[in-house]
Amino acid sequence: MENIYNFKALSNRGKEVDFADYKGKVLVIVNTASKCGFTPQYDGLEALYQKYKDKGLVIIGFPCDQFGHQEPGTDDQIEEFCRLNHGVTFPLMSKIEVNGANAHPVFQWLKSQAGFAGFDPNHKLTKILDEMLRKQDPDFEKNPDIKWNFTKFVISRDGSQVVRFEPTSEPKELAACIEKML
Repeated sequence: MENIYNFKALSNRGKEVDFADYKGKVLVIVNTASKCGFTPQYDGLEALYQKYKDKGLVIIGFPCDQFGHQEPGTDDQIEEFCRLNHGVTFPLMSKIEVNGANAHPVFQWLKSQAGFAGFDPNHKLTKILDEMLRKQDPDFEKNPDIKWNFTKFVISRDGSQVVRFEPTSEPKELAACIEKML
């Protein structure tokens, strides 16, 4: 059976990362962007990482430029932005695509495990996202594609359980799920 440990990806420094090395850890995998309305979530992700990393949490950011050209930089520029503006110390991967023919295999698998979870109806950006996505695809809720930057996936220690959180879920909302899996 395929699980997260069957995949590899390139770090932002060009080093191959084997996800099998994360066996026994709870993972949070997120597609990120530096020029997005959700970019402040880097702060919340880093806070989660600092709180739980010694208990077995690893957060992995995958920069992606597929949504509104909001991640135009190089891997080095992205890392510098994240470190200087948000104090990010969790691992960052090389920039990828999360949807379409060139979607990274990690995200192809994640989408197959956890479909669209729905936007938080109380979030200030939900209406904007909903209207924009509905114009492109009136049935957007029915497909598992990543809808925007900062879609977050929590993966259990054994790699078998995947819980999806949409961009309108703040990182602190992942805490209960992370604690349960730790």
